[in-house]
Amino acid sequence: QVQLVESGGRLEQAGGSLRLSCTASGRTLSMYVMTWFRQVPGKEREFVASINRSGGSTYYADSVKGRFTISRENAKNTVYLQMNSLKPEDTAVYYCAASSVVAAFAAASSDRYNYWGRGTQVTVSS
Repeated sequence: QVQLVESGGRLEQAGGSLRLSCTASGRTLSMYVMTWFRQVPGKEREFVASINRSGGSTYYADSVKGRFTISRENAKNTVYLQMNSLKPEDTAVYYCAASSVVAAFAAASSDRYNYWGRGTQVTVSS
């Protein structure tokens, strides 16, 4: 069993930066492809970014490409999402998810995730 806990979300101004963290306990995170999703109430969950097990390959939604960076420190059992040049449309609850079966390049279109965190709220004011 793996427990994922997201942190780092808060109110930030447009143009600012935030770094979200997703820390795992219970099992080593290096076994899993890690993905960040986000969701606004009343809307579908949206893929944000994914990273393969070693951290050597990353994938991004077009809406965040060039602004967000996903990374991981397997020794710390933590995945990060560095968010720069924030926009009001980035406002959402951000979730991390772990999968032992999904390839990082296919993470956006799969729902085969073993574990999910509870999310952290990011609010970007204009």
